[in-house]
Amino acid sequence: MIEVKNLTKSYGPTLAVNQVSFDAHAGEVVGFIGPNGAGKTTTMRILTCYLTADAGSATVAGYDVVENAIDVRKNVGYLPESAPLYADMGVVDYLKFMTEIREIPKSQRKERLRTVVDICGLEGVIQKDIGELSKGYRQRVGLAQSLIHDPPILILDEPTSGLDPSQTIEIRNLIKDIGKEKLVLFSTHILPEVAATCDRILIISQGEIVANGTHDDLISQIRSEDKLHVTIQGSEEAITPKLQELDGITQVSCVSSDNGVVKYELTTSQEGYYAAGDVYNVVVKNEWVLVELRQESVDLEQVFLHFTTGETSNITPAREVMRVENSTEEE
Repeated sequence: MIEVKNLTKSYGPTLAVNQVSFDAHAGEVVGFIGPNGAGKTTTMRILTCYLTADAGSATVAGYDVVENAIDVRKNVGYLPESAPLYADMGVVDYLKFMTEIREIPKSQRKERLRTVVDICGLEGVIQKDIGELSKGYRQRVGLAQSLIHDPPILILDEPTSGLDPSQTIEIRNLIKDIGKEKLVLFSTHILPEVAATCDRILIISQGEIVANGTHDDLISQIRSEDKLHVTIQGSEEAITPKLQELDGITQVSCVSSDNGVVKYELTTSQEGYYAAGDVYNVVVKNEWVLVELRQESVDLEQVFLHFTTGETSNITPAREVMRVENSTEEE
């Protein structure tokens, strides 16, 4: 549905997009992320025919963005970061105006209007002026205008910018629902939103695509080993050999031992190995008390830093796997 090959765009001496290539297909929600000034908005403006590239090519819905710009626009719904709204117009009047601009046949306009009002949850504000709406509802109206002509492709630039957490969740869920049938390409700086919403992630840095894959694919590219943090009540002399016997654990390091409570850091580099389960089973079998069990995991923030700056060591988030007290076989 979208195919980009060696797309290049400069602003004077500044190279904004440098031979960018990627593709995206129907039924995908693709996150487009990168630092400020990385080239996200420029790329989106080229794909929506607001800018022309200096070199390279792009096709959207099978149409060339230069030679068939009108056809591209008919097949794309575009929501720029600043939604193109008229504050002094009523919501319903604005959407009716958009049906005319989009040249939707008169016989279909009422149905399209009802459909986007329902999809975007605008029933409660349909009779209000746009200027009276909250930022969240203005974003909904902007999204409604991008959907009014029922395009197969949506390109959204920072659709949740400036929204509060509840509004962000609402727009995120809306994007996920829309993405079941359409191709959605959207940019954002909210990384948890990308992880929760996207089927695939594109990372752009200094005008170049530096990563392209699913959330799990990108994590696997930078993760060489997993670390498991374990605290057990029992004898260090008895516990350590049992942990060392576990397949897949390459290193057992005792962090501290105090008053019969031993803390370990376990390292495993075996792909797909679930160390936490084996550790728990050993604890139960030997009737020790498991105080804590948590596993470090790479998150999208580390992925982003790795591909855009080359650094990941400053962030070590931990995903809690299990935290229990007095865990014994009798329980």
